[in-house]
Amino acid sequence: MTQTHRPADLPTAIRHYIDGRFVDSAGGETFDVLDPVSNETYVQAAAGQQADVDAAVAAARRAFAEGPWPRMLPRERSRVLHRIADLVESRDARLAELESFDSGLPITQALGQARRAAENFRFFADLIVAQADDTYKVPGRQINYVNRKPIGVAGLITPWNTPFMLESWKLAPAIATGNTVVLKPAEFTPLSASLWADIFEEAGLPQGVFNLVNGLGEEAGDALVKHPDVPLISFTGESSTGQLIFGNAAPYLKGLSMELGGKSPAVVFADADLDAAIDATIFGVFSLNGERCTAGSRILVERAVYDEFVERYAAQAKRVRVGYPHEKETEVGALVHPEHFEKVMSYVELGKTEGRLVAGGGRPEGFETGNFVAPTVFADVKPDARIFQEEIFGPVVAITPFDTEAEALELANGVKYGLAAYVWTNDLKRAHNFSQAVEAGMVWLNSNNVRDLRTPFGGVKASGLGHEGGYRSIDFYTDQQAVHITLGKVHNPTFGK
Repeated sequence: MTQTHRPADLPTAIRHYIDGRFVDSAGGETFDVLDPVSNETYVQAAAGQQADVDAAVAAARRAFAEGPWPRMLPRERSRVLHRIADLVESRDARLAELESFDSGLPITQALGQARRAAENFRFFADLIVAQADDTYKVPGRQINYVNRKPIGVAGLITPWNTPFMLESWKLAPAIATGNTVVLKPAEFTPLSASLWADIFEEAGLPQGVFNLVNGLGEEAGDALVKHPDVPLISFTGESSTGQLIFGNAAPYLKGLSMELGGKSPAVVFADADLDAAIDATIFGVFSLNGERCTAGSRILVERAVYDEFVERYAAQAKRVRVGYPHEKETEVGALVHPEHFEKVMSYVELGKTEGRLVAGGGRPEGFETGNFVAPTVFADVKPDARIFQEEIFGPVVAITPFDTEAEALELANGVKYGLAAYVWTNDLKRAHNFSQAVEAGMVWLNSNNVRDLRTPFGGVKASGLGHEGGYRSIDFYTDQQAVHITLGKVHNPTFGK
C-alpha cells in the first residue's frame, strides 16, 4: 500500500509570480507535478513560455532601472534580508513538509535545508554591510578606488535536489547586491519555490525585484538564457545542460556561474580512522537520497584495508533505513521522479555486470511502488566501468582498490568531473600533498561535506564554471568599476604641439 503523506492546504495550482502578482501562463499552458511516493499528479503548474519570461524580465528590468532596491543603502537592504531569514526560519516545519512531499527527501533532512536557507540570507545580509572595496594610493599623485555596482537582471535556474535551499543560495547574494531576479525552478519540484513570493512580500522586498517563472528547461529556461536583457545566468544542474546554456549564452557574452555534475572520489588510506571513514562515506553517498552533486560516489580504498572496508561498508549500507519521506526514522526516501528512478535503476542493472554487488541492487522489500531504491554498493569496480565514470545521482556507490598513492591519484583524477574530493589519512604531509594534486574544486580532509559559507564553492573540468560563496558571490553579481583620480600635476604626453 502506498504511504503518501499529503500535507494539508496544498495549493490547487502553482502559478508564476511576476511584478508582484501570481499569474497563469499567458497562453494557459500547464504541466503535471507528481509526488514521488505514489507518482500520481497532485497539482498542475503554469508552464512558462517566451511571453511569460518576457513579462518577468520586463518587470525585473523596470524594478532595477526605476525602483528603489538598487539605490538603497546596504544597511537598508540588509534589514530586509534579515527579515527574510527570520520568516524562513519561522516556517521551517511547513517548508520541510512541502519539500519532503515534493522531492521525496526524508523529513529530518528537509528540516536542515530550511535552516540552511535562512542562514544563506543572514550571511549575505551581514556581508554587504561589512564589505569594503579596494583603494590604491600613489601619495600626492593619484588615488584609484573600486566602485562596485549591481549588474541588472539575474536569471537563476535551480535544480530539483534540495530545491528551496539551493534557490536561497542564489537568491540571497543576487538580491543582497542590489540586482533584480527571475527564478526558474526545476520542473520536477516547483512546490516550495512558490513560497518565496509571500515571504519576500512580508519582508518588504519591493515589487518586481523577485519574479518566478515555472516551466520546462527547454522552454522557460531556454527563453531566460537567451533573453537579451538578462546579463547574468547562475545555473546548477547537469553538465550536459550546462554545455547547452554555455552555447546559448555566448552570443550575448553573459556572465555565467555554473555548478554542474560530479563523480567525486573518497580516498581511504590504510592509516585512516576506518570507523570515521565508513560513517562519513556512508553518509556522503546515501544522505539526500544520493541526489547530491558532491556525493562521494567513488570510494577508493588502499588494498591493505580493502577487504575489511568493503565488508563493513556493505553491512552498514544494508542497515540504512529506507522509508517513507515523512517518517522521522527514514534515512533514504523516494527518488524525485519516475524518469530519474528509471535512470538510476538502469545503472544498478549495469553495475551488476561491472562490479561485485555487495549490498542493495534493486527495490527495497516492502516498497513495490514509488521511486524507492535500496542503498546499493558495488565492489571491485574497474576505472573504465560506466558506474565509475558516469554520474548516477542516486544511492549507488562504486568501491575500487589501489596499491600506491600515485595510483590513488590517477584513479581520483581519471574522470571528466572535478567537483569535490574526500581524503582519509592520518599522514599530515600526504593529506596536504594529495589534496593539492587532486583535480577538484573542493577537498575535505578526514571530514564529510561540511560547508563554511565564506569559502568558494565550485568545480573544475566538467563540474562547473566559476565559483560562488562568500565574496565570490559578491564578485559574480556586481561589476567592479575602477575610478582613477589625479591629485597632482597632470602628466600627459603632448601630441600635436
